[in-house]
Amino acid sequence: MAVPLLDLKLQYQQIRDEVMKVTEEIYESQMFILGKRVEEFEKDFAEYCHTKYSVGVSSGTDALLIALMVLDLEPGDEVIVPAYSFFATAGVVERLELIPVFVDIEPDSFNIDPTQIESHMSARTKVIIPVHLFGQAAEMDAINAIAARRGAHVIEDAAQAVGAEWDDKRIGSIGRVGAFSFFPSKNLGAFGDAGAVTTDDEALYQKLIDYRVHGMRPKYFHHYVGGNFRIDALQAAILHIKLKYLEDWHRGRQRNADLYRELFAGSDVADRVKLPHALPRRRHIYNQFCIRFPEGRATRDKVLEHLRSKGIGCDIYYPLTLPQQTCFKELPSAKEPFPHSEAAAAESMAIPIFPELTKDQIAEVVREISAGLKS
Repeated sequence: MAVPLLDLKLQYQQIRDEVMKVTEEIYESQMFILGKRVEEFEKDFAEYCHTKYSVGVSSGTDALLIALMVLDLEPGDEVIVPAYSFFATAGVVERLELIPVFVDIEPDSFNIDPTQIESHMSARTKVIIPVHLFGQAAEMDAINAIAARRGAHVIEDAAQAVGAEWDDKRIGSIGRVGAFSFFPSKNLGAFGDAGAVTTDDEALYQKLIDYRVHGMRPKYFHHYVGGNFRIDALQAAILHIKLKYLEDWHRGRQRNADLYRELFAGSDVADRVKLPHALPRRRHIYNQFCIRFPEGRATRDKVLEHLRSKGIGCDIYYPLTLPQQTCFKELPSAKEPFPHSEAAAAESMAIPIFPELTKDQIAEVVREISAGLKS
């Protein structure tokens, strides 16, 4: 039985009529840029994230980029980032002529290790970017305490964590700024690229509004050099529809994660597969379900090839650490060892977790992982 890593068509069937209605209304109005649809989504998304404000932008990468831009940083300022994450976390830092400083992750959460942050900070450190990877919160109390002690801003990279929580606080409401991605594969996904920035700081909110339209207010009067970071009205309207369903979709992913744990615990390979931890004080929303093979890369890759040969969706998030990427190799902090990040890159593999999976499909995934390990 083939099982896709993700099947968005099943989700679309649930919302098709609503999507067709709202998109037809937008086509008829010919109002595609900002406007009412964007404002409605921003209001409800801020409420969902437990923040005062949200600003829709063009992508998750641009959400991180604009969040850094409005903090008035200077070239050469340093930004703490995890050594294991999607490229954009460090890419936006380098793009603004800031310096990414890499810190290893915790062995169990895939998130930055707060105990290692302060030793990597200097007088030039102005920002810490914790990534809530795969849908589970980083340890925000410790990170915020370090930032307060050292006078640094905290930007939450919440690209994979919409609706995740730390101590009942929604991700995106805990740092000074939160940056979200609505790439189609996310738990809250657009029909293309889109993103958002959240904050409780009114002054920052006003700057974000200006920066996403080239630093302009009023029309054709530019106070800053911003960018074209606007979210499309079509994407905002679709996201607004999906937002109503998001909690149900989270519960579906959590239910599937529990079933994986049950089936793996009863399998004959339970000691050869390490499942993701749902750690205390956190609400995990499982943007990805990344399992690990402690035996190492060769075993992981063997299982991956077996699954692909059987039509079972799987992928590696991520095959290299950020310091191993060619464009970052010459950075001073990239020359350090990052044992937990390197182990995650060698051992981990994502398997299907989307909410519409059936019990039979999940059982098939577990069976074929077992078969791949024993082949």
